[in-house]
Amino acid sequence: MLRDTQGITDAQAVLPPVLVPVVSRFTGNLTCEEVAREASAELGAPIPVEVVVHLAAQLEGGLFLDGPVFRTARERVEREFVESAVRPATHAGAAYHGERAALERYIEQACLARAGDGPAATARSPANGMVALIAPHIDPWRGAVGYGHAYRTLGSAISSDVDTFIVFGTSHAPMREPFALCRKAFDTPLGTASLDALAATADGFDPYADQFNHKREHSLEFQVVFLKHVLRGREFRIVPILAGLGAAQASGQDPDGDARVARFVDGVRAVVESRPGRVVVVAGADLAHVGPRFGDAKAYGDEQRGGLEKVDRTSLAHASELDAPGFWAHVSADLDERRVCGLAPIWSLLRSVSGTRAQGRLLHYEQTVDDDDGSIVSHAALGFFA
Repeated sequence: MLRDTQGITDAQAVLPPVLVPVVSRFTGNLTCEEVAREASAELGAPIPVEVVVHLAAQLEGGLFLDGPVFRTARERVEREFVESAVRPATHAGAAYHGERAALERYIEQACLARAGDGPAATARSPANGMVALIAPHIDPWRGAVGYGHAYRTLGSAISSDVDTFIVFGTSHAPMREPFALCRKAFDTPLGTASLDALAATADGFDPYADQFNHKREHSLEFQVVFLKHVLRGREFRIVPILAGLGAAQASGQDPDGDARVARFVDGVRAVVESRPGRVVVVAGADLAHVGPRFGDAKAYGDEQRGGLEKVDRTSLAHASELDAPGFWAHVSADLDERRVCGLAPIWSLLRSVSGTRAQGRLLHYEQTVDDDDGSIVSHAALGFFA
């Protein structure tokens, strides 16, 4: 099944496996005749060129092939997104309830109530309040308890002076630049979260070049939904930031070596330090992705799961100590094996609050196992307190 994660089309295309050798050759480098000839040789059975032409036409019409039709549609969708003042709640009704009352009941009963009294539900005064939070970005159906620990604690451990949340999220779509800001308020079934402009330095890159990635990205949307619930009745603003850092992840080098990245996160840090007790930094970030769904030969057994937890907790220990270089080095060392998709937003959070001397405290760790094939997504809730 093919689906478009960027939202140019909401359609899905289901292909029988026999056509995979055909579609995999739709690279722009072969004619339909050449595709038919090569696919026939791979399958050991003739694939008529008419089949290739028909399939290409269907995929092009469905906006699954790059070309003039797709680019025209993308320009239209991007223009509509740019002109809109509000980012719609893209995943409402699918990844979580789209109806307000049902969503409120679910968060209260399935998330917050199941978390109980979190270990960091401390006094609410600014002197020991929460200054940062790492929360899951797995869908709220599967990550209910993790979200519950994260946001039950946030709701009880931030001061009444907090009015701004800088939210870093993973970009699951490719990015041209290291970070992507968004000029739009975020809508949710619980109301709209107002936008706050970020007075940070983006010298050397355009922080809005990848703004379109915000359209369907769930890592930020889920955080805003929970913030709106636990802070209902309070006015607050958000600064939504997608973290890519693709070049650093590919090379394994600490992102601080890129002057553009360093200036940007230093700018975010300056905002945090200029408004003590009023800004909380949040990262919507999962940890490992292992098992057949993610390319491994088979599911992890009990011993492997125990080893995964040990490695995950070592990464989280670096994060708890606000050790951004250590966290980056530890996670990037086995990025191809663990596939930690939260590397960029967690590193960005650590750099942004490094001057606060906050103490990190692990609130929850979990491995969510897929019932179908045993694949695992691990995630955690980690709070930082002044």
